[in-house]
Amino acid sequence: MKGDMATNGTSSSGKGSKKANLLDHHSIKNILDEAVTETVTSRGYIEDVRMSNTKLFLGTIIIVIALLAQFYPKKFPENKNFLIGCIISYIVFNGILQLIMYTKEKNAILFTYPPAGSFNSTGLVVSSKLPRFSDMYTLTVASVDPKSISAKPPVELTKSVTQWFTKDGVLVEGLFWKDVDGLINNYARESKKSK
Repeated sequence: MKGDMATNGTSSSGKGSKKANLLDHHSIKNILDEAVTETVTSRGYIEDVRMSNTKLFLGTIIIVIALLAQFYPKKFPENKNFLIGCIISYIVFNGILQLIMYTKEKNAILFTYPPAGSFNSTGLVVSSKLPRFSDMYTLTVASVDPKSISAKPPVELTKSVTQWFTKDGVLVEGLFWKDVDGLINNYARESKKSK
């Protein structure tokens, strides 16, 4: 039944169990996203951290610009042109960072390389959504490069989070892993022709 809390699986006293505050939407999404990442990487997909590294690099540049503007040795009227340059640079690099997050990252929680020994030339991008004031969690698996010849159509799973959590807020990992595993298997079975 929809809306019923999951009752089978691990107990709340389990040592490695993941517990969420059921009233906190971000806590629930964070635990589910971490479990998805564990499931996908356990299947042989290696996480592609290039996007994260690019964002960290840009963030570091932005911090350095802000520190230079703050601690430049000259006082205000003398460093006016330097401060203007720092402000413009800060805005430009922040804009680039936001553009990357908006166009490339979107709702993605994981980018992967293709599994070792696979004939695929593209990895996966796994994204999730849990709208505010909703219990419906949507998980999408798609190709990192949708224009690639080995890319398959995206597959999606939408289910109530109450199906995966006990009344105490403990994630029933077996049920969740089974659903995520099934979604990845569906993606692997999809063919380009079914688009």
